[in-house]
Amino acid sequence: MSEEKPSTEPGIRRGDFAREKGEVVLREHEYDGIQEFDQKLPNWWLFTFYGAIVWLVVYWVLYYNTPLLKTDAQKVTEEIIALHEKKDAELATAMESITDEALVNEWATDTAKVAAGKTTYTTNCLPCHGADLTATMAVGDQSIPLPGLSLKDGEWKYGAKPRDLFKLINEGTPAESPGHNGAKMQAWGQMLTPIQIAEVTAYIIAENPKDFGL
Repeated sequence: MSEEKPSTEPGIRRGDFAREKGEVVLREHEYDGIQEFDQKLPNWWLFTFYGAIVWLVVYWVLYYNTPLLKTDAQKVTEEIIALHEKKDAELATAMESITDEALVNEWATDTAKVAAGKTTYTTNCLPCHGADLTATMAVGDQSIPLPGLSLKDGEWKYGAKPRDLFKLINEGTPAESPGHNGAKMQAWGQMLTPIQIAEVTAYIIAENPKDFGL
C-alpha cells in the first residue's frame, strides 16, 4: 500500500481506499487532472443492482426452462392458430347460407354484392384473369395471355357449380393439380373473408349468366 498523502481539500485524504465509515478518500490514481473518490455506493442502489441480477437469473430459468412463461414464438403461434380457428368458424357459418341456389338467385342478382365482388376481383384477381375475365391483356394490337384461366370461355376446370367456384377461390388450386401451365392459384381464403369470396363468386356468375342459369 502506498503512503497516504494529505489532499489539498479540507477533510479529504489521499490513499488507496477508505478505512472507516463515512471517511472521504481520494484514490492515488490520477489521470489528466481527474481524481477518483473511494466511496461506498448507497444501500438502495446496491440492493437494486443485486436484486436486478437475481431477477434476471430467475426470469431466465422461468422463461426458458418452465412452461410458466410463454416465448414470443409460442405467443405468435397461438395467435395464428386462433385466427385460423376464427376464420374456419366464420366459413362454416357462412357456408350454411351460401348454397348454389343462393349464390345464383340472391347474391348474383344483388347489384351491391356484385359491385363489391367486382371491386375485390379488380384488386386481387385482375393480374391473372384480366380485366374482362378472359385471362388476356391487350398490348397494342396484340393479346397477351395471363397466368390464370379464362373465366369467360364456359370451361370450368375444377367444377361448374357455384360452390365449386367458391371453394376454388377459397382454397386455391387443388394440391393434386399441376395448375395452369405450371401456375397455381393461391388460397384466397387466407386473405379474404367468406363474404368477400361469395361476392367475387357472385360477380363471376353475373358475368356468365348462361353458364349458371341466371
